[in-house]
Amino acid sequence: MADHTELRDFLTSRRARLTPPDVGLPWHTDGRRVAGLRREEIAVLAGVSVDYYTRLEQGRARNVSDQVLDAVAAALRLDDLERRHLFDLVRTTGRTSGPSSPPPAAAAGRLRARPGLHALLRSLDPTPAVLHGPRLEVVAINRMGRVLLDDFDALPVAERNLARWMFLDPKAREVYPDWEEIAEQTVAILRVTAGRDTRDPALSALVGELSTRSDEFARYWANYRVFQHTYGSKRFRHPAVGEMTLAYETLHPAADSEVYLTVYTAAEGSPSEERLRILSSWSATPADSRAGPAGGDGEAADAPRPAGPDRSRPGTPDEPRRRPGG
Repeated sequence: MADHTELRDFLTSRRARLTPPDVGLPWHTDGRRVAGLRREEIAVLAGVSVDYYTRLEQGRARNVSDQVLDAVAAALRLDDLERRHLFDLVRTTGRTSGPSSPPPAAAAGRLRARPGLHALLRSLDPTPAVLHGPRLEVVAINRMGRVLLDDFDALPVAERNLARWMFLDPKAREVYPDWEEIAEQTVAILRVTAGRDTRDPALSALVGELSTRSDEFARYWANYRVFQHTYGSKRFRHPAVGEMTLAYETLHPAADSEVYLTVYTAAEGSPSEERLRILSSWSATPADSRAGPAGGDGEAADAPRPAGPDRSRPGTPDEPRRRPGG
């Protein structure tokens, strides 16, 4: 992923979704050959020259001020997440006059979590929980996380990735009744990560692999949607208990900038709560009941496995379903 390509693709995709009447401009049909707004129309709305906006879109502008980016974001009708993504894309190239860019994503290689986070993950059982990184790499997953999603611990470390599982493992379509929606959100999460570090070789390799192996991934990537996985709800399906609607919350430990904890819960007194309780009981082993929450968090290789079907593929933290406020 090249810096200028990411920025260009994002801005052109946002221009394409608007029409002149959307922004209060007259619609001239004579000779119009582009979908959405022209560069000159965005330039007028943002109060900059056409040449300057063209250079910005092509990644050739230098020292772009926050004021100009705010004006462009307003002209393109960007929401808060899209606006932050625009700033990330420009700042990651070192071309703004604003504050220094945020630290890049974790360097290529296995992302690790502190022992305290592993202990927290275990203590949450029987609540399903997953620790993952910015590229959706699975750092650790507890016993009920494996039962609800899949056994990521059984995979080679290099293959423990939620996006990879979502598009390359058929089980993901069994787990998520709303697979298309969750899959699209998964790709949109990676787009946000790409904006924070367009030179990330591990992310580039992941996107390249999935684009060649999954037509659906390639289509969603080309749509250039951005999504932040914070909180919401989604439906799950398990052959032992049927469908459940669970809420998810994604937490970002202050001391671990590259690690996220996603936890799944059911509404109190709901059928989903009862099914989740039955699933936990069904999957527990004698060792679980004697020793408390099992391993499965990447620390103990001999941690007891759920009593369900033996699978050798992973499970995913979450990919949001719907969350208020986008």
